[in-house]
Amino acid sequence: MSAALRAPRNLWLLAGVVAVLAGVPATGSLYLTYLATEILIFALFALAFNLLLGYGGLLSFGHAAYFAIGAYACAVLMLKLSWPIALALPGAAVLATLAAAVIGYFCVKLTAIYFGILTLAFAQLVWAIALKWKDVTGGDTGLIGVPMPSWLDAPAHFYYFTLVIVLASGAALWKIVNSAFGRILVATRENPVRAEFIGVNVKRVQLLALVISGGVSGIAGALHSMSNRSVFVELAWWTHSAEVLIMTILGGMHSFIGPAVGAVALIVLERLIREVTEYWPTFLGAILLVVLFVFPSGLAGLAHWRATRRAARP
Repeated sequence: MSAALRAPRNLWLLAGVVAVLAGVPATGSLYLTYLATEILIFALFALAFNLLLGYGGLLSFGHAAYFAIGAYACAVLMLKLSWPIALALPGAAVLATLAAAVIGYFCVKLTAIYFGILTLAFAQLVWAIALKWKDVTGGDTGLIGVPMPSWLDAPAHFYYFTLVIVLASGAALWKIVNSAFGRILVATRENPVRAEFIGVNVKRVQLLALVISGGVSGIAGALHSMSNRSVFVELAWWTHSAEVLIMTILGGMHSFIGPAVGAVALIVLERLIREVTEYWPTFLGAILLVVLFVFPSGLAGLAHWRATRRAARP
């Protein structure tokens, strides 16, 4: 199907998804509203992570560091410094962006698995700081009671606030990956040597991708701390980085919307399976094996394959 025909269909599909999301609080279910809020937050986290992995080809094992920095920064600014949300949310994004710039400066000097290991090392350093700096972070007790303005105190109101932030951030990421920078980033993923030969500063492009990804991840972390009215040190632990990696692989890292689909699938499956059994990690391992061996392009890739097969029928 040509791009000219695909574009209107994609716009209608996007409008339908937004309409469904906007109607979640109308169901009257607080559980569904809270669940949808969590899905939106982690969908944004996965989209930000995929800018680095899917488009840049850089595997980070420590991306939870920026999520945690955004969460802690927002909580500290609102709880201890009494900043309004209009300043705390951008402040959290700025701090996460700065942290990504500092960490990325060292990480992009390395390649392949060494890049991933160094990101993990920095993430564990962030976790250790969050654990030991009790005067600021609360240590293993965490920060509880993050204040919210009255206009966001209702679950439905915060859900719509989250929806707007996620849609705006997602639109910004979409513009980035479809810009000249996005195409250059893909070129560095496909053949960094050739990209360097034609004049691309590969390390600078990779650093910028990491900085953008870290900043958006910080926004997701800030939303998470506001949603839960608390933040704990577990957010910076390496398993949190593994979760967003699984979401991205499950949904499809070579599709822009794939990681968001993976976030929905993973969170919903976890909720459903934990209700009937305690062996969720076993099911998760089986799911990953099926994805990697049967349709390695993820759920989004599977949907695209089925649509292509249907369009090819006479």
